[in-house]
Amino acid sequence: MDNLESQTYETFEKDPIKYVKYEEAVYHALLDRVPESEKSSTTTVVMVVGAGRGPLVRASLRAAKKANRKIKVFAVEKNPNAVITLENMQCYEWGDQVTVVSCDMREWTAPEKADILVSELLGSFGDNELSPECLDGAQKYLKDDGISIPCSYTSWLAPMQCPKLHSEVRATRDKDKHPDTCFEMPYVVRLHNCHILSEPVPVFTFTHPNRGDVSNERYGSYSFEISMNTVLHGFAGYFDTVLYKESVLSIVPKTHSPGMFSWFPIYFPLKTPVQVTAGSRVTVHMWRRVSSKNVWYEWTISEPHPLNIHNAKGRSYTIGL
Repeated sequence: MDNLESQTYETFEKDPIKYVKYEEAVYHALLDRVPESEKSSTTTVVMVVGAGRGPLVRASLRAAKKANRKIKVFAVEKNPNAVITLENMQCYEWGDQVTVVSCDMREWTAPEKADILVSELLGSFGDNELSPECLDGAQKYLKDDGISIPCSYTSWLAPMQCPKLHSEVRATRDKDKHPDTCFEMPYVVRLHNCHILSEPVPVFTFTHPNRGDVSNERYGSYSFEISMNTVLHGFAGYFDTVLYKESVLSIVPKTHSPGMFSWFPIYFPLKTPVQVTAGSRVTVHMWRRVSSKNVWYEWTISEPHPLNIHNAKGRSYTIGL
């Protein structure tokens, strides 16, 4: 898993909606966690895993002040460059209320268990940046009745006509790789000049904490009714998440969080565009595969006619654990 660059952190931190919603989620979790009668005697342990340069730490501290609840924060971050920023914030602004931990969240030995575990590990397809694996590894730090923020997230998928995007994917072919490789990986894109052919449907859902030790592998088949004669070039992916109770974030078009820009959709291409007719049905099959070292997606369609499985056994694209 690679570390983010400083400019990437800066872009994320400017999102006007995401951290407001996280602050709201932590606020309500604190109120639920600590009754008014115990607010003076109880200190809630909040662990921010994947703390980056601290936006979730700041959101948690603001939430605690608003809720009038005492908290102690552990900010866990593996990127050494981000840790420097966190340590400076701890030294000059946060003080002893925040402990900075320079470590991979899956390898840390926590001195105590958390009441609330906060993270922002979601990708454009929800689980495509290894949030399930990371949070499964970190949930050992959470008390048996502890709260995870986010508590769940769901990926969504819709068939798409996008000739320009398909051509751009084809143009990325590498002469040193198999010519189909570029069509066997997803792309995070800001969708322009495309047409969504049917309403998105929910695909994979993950819930945290994962108390049942449920496998993070997934499979599903999803059918879409097509209302026009057109060409299918692939599938657009989205996600939504429940941070805590009524605090939600979404990039699904019909429920998109207004003003949020931290995530663009994801595109799963088809190697060969498929002609579809009005009244026909498209059925896509999607797998999320997990090995000891990697996670990857495989996908294909069986209607209107079957294609080969894209990225079988992760031959073209994987995400390293």
